[in-house]
Order: sequence, then C-alpha cells, then structure tokens
Amino acid sequence: MPAKKTNTSREWFNTIFYGVLIAIIFRSFLLEPFNIPSGSMIPTLNVGDHIFVTKWSYGYSRYSFPFGSWKLWNGRFFATEPKIGDVIVFRNPINESQDFVKRLIGKPGDTIQMIGGRLYINGEIVPRDNPRPYVVATLPKSIRGVGFYRDNMVVRGNEIWVDNKPADFGYTIEYKDDKFCRMYEGACGVFNVTEYTETLPNGVSHSIIEYADDARFDDTPVYTVPENHFFFMGDNRDNSADSRAEIGFVPRDNVLGRVWFVWYSHNYYAPMLAIWSWGKKIRWSRIGLGIH
Repeated sequence: MPAKKTNTSREWFNTIFYGVLIAIIFRSFLLEPFNIPSGSMIPTLNVGDHIFVTKWSYGYSRYSFPFGSWKLWNGRFFATEPKIGDVIVFRNPINESQDFVKRLIGKPGDTIQMIGGRLYINGEIVPRDNPRPYVVATLPKSIRGVGFYRDNMVVRGNEIWVDNKPADFGYTIEYKDDKFCRMYEGACGVFNVTEYTETLPNGVSHSIIEYADDARFDDTPVYTVPENHFFFMGDNRDNSADSRAEIGFVPRDNVLGRVWFVWYSHNYYAPMLAIWSWGKKIRWSRIGLGIH
C-alpha cells in the first residue's frame, strides 16, 4: 500500500509539473492572453476585451519569460522590427508590474508632436479623415434593469437604440460599480465623441476617437525617439497614459508581442455565472475580431 500511494503521488506531481511547464512554454514562445482593463485603445479595443498576443512577432527578451524583472540578461533574440501602426503589448518601463497595450507611432530617430489635437510625424501632419459620431457609455451597474435614457437615445445591456432603431454609429458600453461612479465624479456617463480614420506615413489606416482638440496632450513639445526605444500612443487620444505622459519612450526590450485577435469580450454587466445575462453581457460581435 505505501508503494502504491507513492506512485500515485508521483503521477500527480508529474502531471502538475509538466502541465505547468507546457503552459509556461506556450505563453513564453507562442501566445499569451491578456485582458483590457482601460479604455485607452477605444475604439480598437474595448474594456473587457480578452486578447491573444503573438510572442514570436518581434523575437524574445527577458520580459517574454517569467521573472523577467530579475534582469538576467539584456537584448532580444530572433528579433524582427515592428511596423508603425502595430498594436503592441509592452512592459511599462516605469512600473514593471504593469503591461500596457498601445499603438506604435514612432521608431528610433522619428520626431513626434501633437499640435491642436493633430499628430505630426517627422514634421508632417498625419491625415485624419471621415469624422463620424461615436459614443462612449460608462454606466453604474445599478442602471442595468432600467437602462439609460437621454432624449431619443436608449442604452441598455450591450446596445444603443436611437428613435427605436439600432444606432447607426459606433459605440462602446461598460458597466462600473456604483461606488466607482460616486468616487470619481465625471468618470461615468454617456459621452459623445468623434471618430476619425487616421492614416500613418506607411499607409496603415486605423480609427481613433477624440473628445476635443484642446485636451491635456493635444499640444506637446517635439519628441525625438532615441536609439533602441519606441513611441506609443492610445487610439483614445484624450484618455491614454502613453509616451506623451509619464511612461515616456519604451525600450525595445520591453516589447512583449503583437495583438492578434479578441477571443472573448464582455462589458461587466453581470458575473459570468449569471447565464441568463449573457445576452446583455457578452459582446458576441467582437469574439474572433482581428486587431489591426
């Protein structure tokens, strides 16, 4: 009997050990899942999106692996160069316990500046076309049962209706604890913003949103990206802590990988176990959405 118990214990240990080892190898070299906790990349990524990041896209640094903050080595191996416009997850150079996701705007030697809400790269204004309405709705969970009403617009669950028809503009909806909405005045509400199509110098087009053209980071000095660093910005231009703010230039080694697609998305309407609420919680249309 003791021998049998020993064999069983060893089998359990081996199963757990090899399972953990396979998971570490998969997350380090192939794909790593992340979830989006903030709205800095709206409209490309919404709060509650769960994404896969391809770890092989730009090679590997110590941050690609567990315990990367131990600084066991510097540099990258199997390194390839990211492209302007790529949506990338990177380790925050100021706080290495945080991972950020932003869009690559500047590479070494590039100059970046914001003037009057417009982006300039290497002294040239970046085209910003096709203005269209967009709504960012951040609502307290107590409103779930009744919805939000304003004039001819209704926000309920995952949908916005205008004049009793589905809205014909883009939007994102997120539900916050009532305590959060009370604590941070002005953080919750339904905000009308403008969505634009921005075309970067290499021809990559993507959507951004702007609350105004005179917000905090809409007028900046000229930033010159140093060697082995990158400049990142959020697509939610007036609500993003990025290279215009405290994180500054991001070292090349801090890059983790490129965002591939959304494999699951929800709006925090209710707990996952509340199966009856899935229709108002899960953003079905975003599942499988490729990110560009």
